[in-house]
Amino acid sequence: MDLPVEKWAAYARRRWASLEPCLRRKLSLAVPLRDTFLLCVPLFQPADEEFLHRLAARSWVGKDPRAALFYKEEGNKRFQKKEYAAALMLYSKAVSHNSPEMSLCYANRSAALFHLGHFEDCLEDIDRAQAQGYPNRLQPKILLRKTECLLLLGRLEEAAGVISKVESKIAMGQSLTSTTRQILLRKISQLKVKAHKKESSPVSVPEALSKTQKDLEFWEENGKISSAFSSVSLNFNSCRGRHLVATKDILPGESLVKEEAFVSVLSPGKSLLLQDSAKTTWDTRVTNGDLHCHRCLKRLLASVPCGGCSYAKYCSKKCAQLAWEHYHSTECPLGALLLTLGVFSHVALRTVLVAGFAEVSSLVKQFHGDDKELHKAEATGKSWDETRDSTADMEGLSEKAEPLIPDCEDVGQYRGSYQAVFNLLTHAEKHSPEHKFLCSLSIVAICKKLQERDLTILSQGSCESQSELKAHVTTSAELSPELKILGEAMLRHMLQLHCNAQAVTSIRESESGASVVTDSEQVRLATALFPVASLLNHSCDPNTSVTFSGTAITVRASQPIPRGQEIVHCYGPHRCRMGAAERWQRLLCQYFFECRCQACLDELGSDVTGTAATGDIFCCSSCHASMQGEDVLRCSSGACTLLVGRDYLLRQLQDLQVQVRTALGLLKDKQPNQAVELLMRCRVDAENFLSAEHMLVGEIEDHLAQGYATLGKWQEAARHLRCSIQIVEAHHGPSSVETGHELFKLAQILFNGFAVSEALCTIQRAETVLSVHCGPQNAQVQELQEMRACLLELPRSLLHRVE
Repeated sequence: MDLPVEKWAAYARRRWASLEPCLRRKLSLAVPLRDTFLLCVPLFQPADEEFLHRLAARSWVGKDPRAALFYKEEGNKRFQKKEYAAALMLYSKAVSHNSPEMSLCYANRSAALFHLGHFEDCLEDIDRAQAQGYPNRLQPKILLRKTECLLLLGRLEEAAGVISKVESKIAMGQSLTSTTRQILLRKISQLKVKAHKKESSPVSVPEALSKTQKDLEFWEENGKISSAFSSVSLNFNSCRGRHLVATKDILPGESLVKEEAFVSVLSPGKSLLLQDSAKTTWDTRVTNGDLHCHRCLKRLLASVPCGGCSYAKYCSKKCAQLAWEHYHSTECPLGALLLTLGVFSHVALRTVLVAGFAEVSSLVKQFHGDDKELHKAEATGKSWDETRDSTADMEGLSEKAEPLIPDCEDVGQYRGSYQAVFNLLTHAEKHSPEHKFLCSLSIVAICKKLQERDLTILSQGSCESQSELKAHVTTSAELSPELKILGEAMLRHMLQLHCNAQAVTSIRESESGASVVTDSEQVRLATALFPVASLLNHSCDPNTSVTFSGTAITVRASQPIPRGQEIVHCYGPHRCRMGAAERWQRLLCQYFFECRCQACLDELGSDVTGTAATGDIFCCSSCHASMQGEDVLRCSSGACTLLVGRDYLLRQLQDLQVQVRTALGLLKDKQPNQAVELLMRCRVDAENFLSAEHMLVGEIEDHLAQGYATLGKWQEAARHLRCSIQIVEAHHGPSSVETGHELFKLAQILFNGFAVSEALCTIQRAETVLSVHCGPQNAQVQELQEMRACLLELPRSLLHRVE
């Protein structure tokens, strides 16, 4: 949902087609974005606003006490079935709506958290329940839960204090059995003994220091580029533009850039339907908005809801307060509209809100001035670069000074500031007029809504100027001068995002029944702007790998980078996943450049179609040779004359995908025998028409490994996972992060199957790959190290045992 919902995009296309030819031509020729935006302002009619309002109503984000009651009752049903994770999600949806029963919603959520073992979060929800006026008649119940948490956390004095409160409640006429009191006192006595033993063997100071030092990575600050390591320098030439270069020989795994996003917006992502959920008035689906903090992207347990809408959720009061102060106070009433207009529109708005009106206005006016200088330069026959160079000379720059790099500060520094964001390329001349019209209408819609609100947040001038601004709003149908500036800047950012947006991703572990093998997938959490990381040029065979921690990006070397070599990143089309012709077309369509990286030049020069081009094709059911053609596919083997329609094979593929999803559901429902039986049938069916390296074949092998691991059949699980790894390596490469995650699963299987020798080898390989891409503090890397330590503690006679 980066771009607006399809119905709004289709509506904008119809509006574009209905414009007078002369007006379409005028919009097509409007070069400055200011002209494009101002031309579109009067074109946004009440009918457009009404249509958008109806669309936004489907993404309603208000608060409703009826919704709170529904979600609480649904949560209770899941809780009674001991489905505590599902109950937790539903209770969190309940507390997002204002209700007289808010205290009960928090109390019930605290119970789910307790059963899931999240005792600190349970205590916080108990406090929230009491702050919301939890009924006195139920106080002993919630205080007993609080006592249990404190006991389990070893906080004995606090637990004793809560017991006193419970006893005082009893004295006031509330009941508590003597048996319950004796059980709690016995637990306190037992924990005192355990606490005494723990205190007698504290962690030594050297151990504590070494752990702290291990958690810290050596950082040598780059004096020229913020958030970059000293091994990186910023260069510029007319061919590559601004780009990063290694200043020394860099080893795989070395960090190159660590940068906080200037701005990020959580992407709704695909909906995850809770198992056994029926269609209801209220949506029980789970999205990124339910799973992650809307400010810092941290995984949510006990979310703190926004006070004004039911959509925004945060990991803490601090995050909620900071978000409100910086942008959400403006965004909150626009929530449904922003969900309809898409993430790019939302990022554009949040960017100007985070920057502040004064900074935005200053840079927009400066850009207008530069635009005038550009026209003067064209009139005199000089290039813009020549004009800027002469200006720099007039300012007293030495002839021996370092060459100027565009958009650096006067002292030659490049910072991840709003100035850097503002000056990212828009490629406005390369976007289609129809696309710019869609973006412009979307931004005008936001500005119209902003105009209906109190604009003091946008006007940072005197009280008199704010009064004048409000008077303008009430007397004029046009946008205020301030909103015209913001609108132009937002349109600029929306076009920039087409080429400069970074998808923030995370590895999410999913529910996998009773399996000890991690079932995970990479999911897109947010769309963000990273000014420094945006300096990385593309290569289809990159020398870097990117990971995220919350809203921070880390760029690491994925292979040796010699001094002087450019540091490059893959924008998506990778040589291991698609052929050169397809990569070239995708990059040209989205990023407006023809890729001439070494991988493309080598591949096109040797007429190689790409290693991944053979991985997603159909095969002949008779001889298993590849099928070739367009609408009708023919066996590529000269000895076979089989002809099959592409549509028929695609239907077979869709049916097989449905069967695989059904099997995965059986695994999650703790029915591994039925899942394995179905997957084995899927495996046979796949062999009849899919290439051996088709990704769906790899998924089937992966799920089979998971099913056999659940059944404790470790050898079978390892055999299938090795097949999955071969396919992943064919698509992503043996040193890819995707291969690393599969190796991690294999290490888990071998470890649990007690195949000691092979487990140690697999652990070593998985740790090597994952450390390069994710760093030594990655959770999977640390688990691999723990597995190795456990195996090495075994008797020497067992170290060479192979299961």
